[in-house]
Amino acid sequence: MRLNDLPKMMVLSLFCTILIETVVAMVLRIRNKKDLLNVILVNFMTNPIVVSLPIYIMVKMGLHARYVVTIVLELLAFIIEGFVYKKYFKYDKINPFIVSFILNFSSYFIGKIINYLIY
Repeated sequence: MRLNDLPKMMVLSLFCTILIETVVAMVLRIRNKKDLLNVILVNFMTNPIVVSLPIYIMVKMGLHARYVVTIVLELLAFIIEGFVYKKYFKYDKINPFIVSFILNFSSYFIGKIINYLIY
């Protein structure tokens, strides 16, 4: 991985994350267009940081530092997205933090599987 690859990785990651989380949200029966738009928009806010910072840290400090940063950033994304969902979602069948956890868990692990298959 080189830093020159970062923009391409960020765009691909954002696209995949939005696709996966939107599909999973629909599986959870989130159908309101504004709620689905919130799922998309919140990822524009959190995904670039969660993707780019660990890669930058890995290049500069090594793989172990990347793992620590990734865990911290994924936890922060889950919490931030949970608060956004709590404030703006009309959907109330599942706690917004549980929705955030399910969506983030899904996109993270499906992304890991995709990366494993591609690289």
